[in-house]
Amino acid sequence: MIQNLLENLYEKYKNNNEGSVATYIPELANADINDFGISIVTSNGKVFEVGDSRKEFTIQSISKPFTYGEALKTYGEAKISSYVGVQPTDEAFNSIELEPITNRPFNPMINAGAISITGLLFEKYGDETMDIILSIYSKAAGRALSINDEVYKSEWKSGHRNRAISYLLVNFNMMTEQVEKVLELYFKQCSISLNCVDLATIGATLGNIGTNPITNEEVFDVNQVRHILSIMFGCGMYNNSGHWAHEVGLPAKSGVSGGILAAVNRQLGIGTYSPPLDFFGNSVRGIKVYEDLSKELGLHVFDSMNEGSNFLRAIIEA
Repeated sequence: MIQNLLENLYEKYKNNNEGSVATYIPELANADINDFGISIVTSNGKVFEVGDSRKEFTIQSISKPFTYGEALKTYGEAKISSYVGVQPTDEAFNSIELEPITNRPFNPMINAGAISITGLLFEKYGDETMDIILSIYSKAAGRALSINDEVYKSEWKSGHRNRAISYLLVNFNMMTEQVEKVLELYFKQCSISLNCVDLATIGATLGNIGTNPITNEEVFDVNQVRHILSIMFGCGMYNNSGHWAHEVGLPAKSGVSGGILAAVNRQLGIGTYSPPLDFFGNSVRGIKVYEDLSKELGLHVFDSMNEGSNFLRAIIEA
């Protein structure tokens, strides 16, 4: 049933030509607008996929919740909350604006918050930071991931807005003064290459309470999973997160390369890839696929059909 559903959704939306690819990072403008892939990985390790599910793209903002999770593990919630809030915002993801009283970034899913978090990890781990970040993502995906050097160089050359954000953070003591070092890490973090199946596996790892269901390796502890899923649910879809929570009802994170990752607690992970984006920076085809999957399978967190892993296991094994 699951495979047939994915194939039907692929056929339904593959010719949808709405949206446009991101251009503010020049290398992303070269994406093929026809690329479209969908994957589901279950909490017991079954993999379903269709379309361009093995096509490589860069993780971009989908990286943010996992770096946030590592910072929480490293420093503890109290210290992290003094640097970055958890409130949704109706500002764009690259807004040069901080909370008016605390001078913190609103949340770790916008660029200001994510850069601050990367800066905190750099203060702790220095030159080892990138290796630690890449190791976490690789363990969650179940295979060794790497950095797309062309995208990294493109981000480095064009990332002046993120430099402005960084110096604003420095001004309010929300980040180390080693701005270029932190931005090197942040741009590399966003340039890690992966595919739809990797996204779904990472989502399934979160859904499986932090243990990769394919490799059986523990990647995140229970506390990290709770915080990661919470911030994804409230803030993961840029400034369209409220609409997403209402219509789809899943913890999710999108990226401007066209990927969307979502996790269904104790059940599965979902990954989609399609480069054309809507006004908010979210994949147009991806949004439509998630809306349909949520309705067809009763995945919304408040849907009466979402009764836990036994429900979807019965469908998958039927």
